[in-house]
Amino acid sequence: MMDDTSRLSRSEASGIRYAREIEAHLRWLDSFTGAALAILAIASGIYTYLGVSSLLDDNGALSVFAAMSYSVAVSVGIFVFWSYMMRLLPAVRTMGARLGLMASMVLGSAAIIAMSSWLNAAALAGAAAVEQHLATTVQDYQGALERANTIAVAAQSLELDVARVRQSFSDLSEQEASGGLSGFAGQGAVFRLLRQKSDELAALEAQIASQDALVDAGFAEGNAILSRMRSLTVEPGAVEGRSVQFAEEAVRLANVITRLRQLSVAPLVVRSAQDLSASVVLPQLDGASADTRVGQQATIDSVMLVLAQRADTLRLAAESVLAMPPAPETVYTPISTADAVIRYAANFGPSWAGAIAIDLLPAVLVFILAVAHAAIRSGRERLGGEDQMTLAELRAAMQALREIDRGMDGGADMAHKPVLGPAPEPSPETAPETAPEPVPEPVPEPVPGPIRRPPLSAVEATPTRPAE
Repeated sequence: MMDDTSRLSRSEASGIRYAREIEAHLRWLDSFTGAALAILAIASGIYTYLGVSSLLDDNGALSVFAAMSYSVAVSVGIFVFWSYMMRLLPAVRTMGARLGLMASMVLGSAAIIAMSSWLNAAALAGAAAVEQHLATTVQDYQGALERANTIAVAAQSLELDVARVRQSFSDLSEQEASGGLSGFAGQGAVFRLLRQKSDELAALEAQIASQDALVDAGFAEGNAILSRMRSLTVEPGAVEGRSVQFAEEAVRLANVITRLRQLSVAPLVVRSAQDLSASVVLPQLDGASADTRVGQQATIDSVMLVLAQRADTLRLAAESVLAMPPAPETVYTPISTADAVIRYAANFGPSWAGAIAIDLLPAVLVFILAVAHAAIRSGRERLGGEDQMTLAELRAAMQALREIDRGMDGGADMAHKPVLGPAPEPSPETAPETAPEPVPEPVPEPVPGPIRRPPLSAVEATPTRPAE
């Protein structure tokens, strides 16, 4: 024994002890690794069942059976896949085999995420994701309502422009009545033309003013509906029932936004500005003399020029309101928990991380086992099998050799021992009258030499000390 161990260097002996220590740890860890992997697979299957149940519309027995079958298949697939990886990847030694198994592990992990992880995330954060969808929809509707109200209020502000133009024509009519325009006092043709346009603008101003109450009422009603929609997003209880009420409120709010769009008077002001200069009923000149009629015509021409300028100013103001970006079209679309989790995945990072980790956590164990087996091989790769035997293994080998030797010695003795039996008695008919001659004893064949066996180690050669 001393001669055998003397061949081992200190580093080689240390490597053997290092490898045996890691093997002892792996044997202890392997005693419960399978159970832990099964628990992870079952937990993933439970959450997968909840996720599948949220996708099925029917709650009958067939749907329950389908969801359970899918979740059981997922659990079995996860357990079998990671069992394969934990056994095979640490055991292979060539680079090609490792790369192949790692590619298989990546492909299998992607398949697990596709068939299980997103359903787990739906079970973990499905209701919260639907509530996030409701809250986002409320924000969209609020933006659309505020935009529609802004455009309507901007259109209402055209009332000031119309009033300014109307007041200018009213002032010009007063000047004409006193003779300040044509030089002839009275309410003649020029006065009647100015009064005509002033009355048209006064009617438009009154029509715009009548829209103020409708715009305010529509905006207040929209805010009240938004308040109810916000409360539905945070109320306790099942999110499915709240989604139905939310959809009803969304329809009402969409009608309010549409009414606000229609209350905008900007298109009306544009048309009125175009008619202001294009649709003019010229009065008949009523001057008493030709000079008076010439003066009236010159004044009317000047009024028409001013009328065209005022109409262009009013039209440009109305077109600036029409050029404002309209309120976006917002429509509430009901969404399932799984779709909501995918759409708002950025808002539920922890839930996604937990759903994926419960499925892919065994990958970390695979890499740990690969590192441990590589360390074991590095500690033993420079030694032969006879140098790695423990004392217990050596004793078992010696006992096996002794049993083989005893079996071979016993078989040789039985093969060379003559078989003697009672001699058959002669029959009376064939028996000779004289005494039979003695039968010579068989000459034994030469016994072969002793069977050689492999030399025993120093442990067997050394006599065992009897126990005291």
